Amino acid sequence: MTVRDTLESLYPDMVRWRRHLHRHPELSFKEYETAKMVADLLESWGLEVRRGIAGTGVWARLAGGLPGRTVALRADMDALPIQDEKSCEYASQVPGVMHACGHDGHTAELLAVARYYSLHRDTTRGTRVFLFQPGEEQLPGGARAMIAEGALEGVDVIYGVHLWSQLPCGVVATRPGPMMASPDEFELEIIGKGGHAGLPHAAVDAIAAGASLVASLQYIVSRSVNPLDAAVVTVSQFHAGTANNVIAQSCKISGTARSFTPEVRALVRSRLEEMIRHVCQMHGAQYEYRYLEGYPPLCNDEAEAARVLAAAARHLPDCKVMTAEPVMAGEDFAYYLQEKPGCFIFVGAGRDGGLSAPHHHPMFDIEEKAMLIAARTLVAAADEAAGSA
Repeated sequence: MTVRDTLESLYPDMVRWRRHLHRHPELSFKEYETAKMVADLLESWGLEVRRGIAGTGVWARLAGGLPGRTVALRADMDALPIQDEKSCEYASQVPGVMHACGHDGHTAELLAVARYYSLHRDTTRGTRVFLFQPGEEQLPGGARAMIAEGALEGVDVIYGVHLWSQLPCGVVATRPGPMMASPDEFELEIIGKGGHAGLPHAAVDAIAAGASLVASLQYIVSRSVNPLDAAVVTVSQFHAGTANNVIAQSCKISGTARSFTPEVRALVRSRLEEMIRHVCQMHGAQYEYRYLEGYPPLCNDEAEAARVLAAAARHLPDCKVMTAEPVMAGEDFAYYLQEKPGCFIFVGAGRDGGLSAPHHHPMFDIEEKAMLIAARTLVAAADEAAGSA
């Protein structure tokens, strides 16, 4: 049987595994039953398995029958604190928790790849390492802990896939260099002086200070960052006030700052802190501020990105292989790429002609056939990397 034939024969299993995980999602670093299911299956197929890596992660290894390099393949397993609003037989059965980013599909497709290699062990070149990672959705992420516990020891190259609903099913996309941003976060409390709404001169209005700050922050990207670079500063939460006749004593603001390079990242952070300080000083307010560094920018190795694009074009002629556009979402796969050459890949999973709900949405779902394309892509890239000099 060809690679495609074997993986297509495993497609019903992929769907079954994915739907089970979608019904029973688990939050970051609490993927206990997910990890048990994964590890039990891997052990039943004869792989060497380590449980409990990075808390709830699973590491597995399969040595092929032919000489070659060691290739690691990674899937994330965690769900999000979002209420599933879909009406389907596999909708989440856990209140307030759902797989709203496709990690159930990532886990299912990598299980199928592991099963494929277990069936073709004798003709496999090199070694495959399978990383089922916890906590991609929650800082500090699970990748660094996986690395610290030896997940990449002996690995020559690493690949990962994200099922991407913003691309139609049938598309495989990646790019050399920066592909995903550093998703930093900031939290701020502006502390004014409460008072009567009719006596504003006797108070320090935290809402006025907060509104002025939100307006000022819009100029960081448009006036401080080089127009040829990319950055985002988004205020996503603003909480203040208790009554119509009371000047708010405090205002809580939080948001995210994203960029693709260390230089722009440092610039945005510096300007953010300067504006907070000066705006609060101008209004006579105090403040408490915290900046949370997220994952680093995800930068694909140029040679490995070229290998993936060439392998996908060669082995998936029924798919559209293309250079991906950079996106401002973040991914802790970036940590693996700081340690080893590798590539992160988008596989289109959009449904209904591209009208799918976006990631992290209560109606999010994937076109399940994308899992088969993702599995074929991983096998194609891994086999070519393992057999190269």
